[in-house]
Amino acid sequence: MQEIERKFLVHRDIFFSRFVTPSVSRSLICQGYMDVKGATVRVRLYGEKAFLTIKGPSHDGGLSRYEFEREIPVADAEEMLKLCHGGLIEKTRYLIPYEGHTYEVDDFHGSNDGLLFAEVELGSADEEFAKPDFLGPEVTGNPHFYNKNLLRDSYPNWRHEIPEAFQ
Repeated sequence: MQEIERKFLVHRDIFFSRFVTPSVSRSLICQGYMDVKGATVRVRLYGEKAFLTIKGPSHDGGLSRYEFEREIPVADAEEMLKLCHGGLIEKTRYLIPYEGHTYEVDDFHGSNDGLLFAEVELGSADEEFAKPDFLGPEVTGNPHFYNKNLLRDSYPNWRHEIPEAFQ
């Protein structure tokens, strides 16, 4: 399956004051990565479920790439996470429905505490979509915002590179 997504910085104050309500879906995520040449292999605990995901390289600036994802038993994921190198990513994911799309907003914890960005999946690279006002500058294709890279170069190291309103 081809995954097409765009990423944006999130204005923390607007997001938490206006869009995070008691009814908003939120889940804790813990994920790690395995070293595989030419692909990204991710193991993820997502709430009460677990997934194994393989992503191919992007050929269009980070906008789209092949993605294979399967649910796996939680016990298997817990064991597989022990095989992951470089640490684990921990975050809370909020699912925000907005005018026909769902924005996945990730609020990072641990070594990436304070980082907040949103992704929206699209049906095509040129699909039009409404943008909620908590979205800031687009960061699609910026390697700082690839979760795997956050393990090697955590947010505090480059936070000064993004606009202050989104830090």
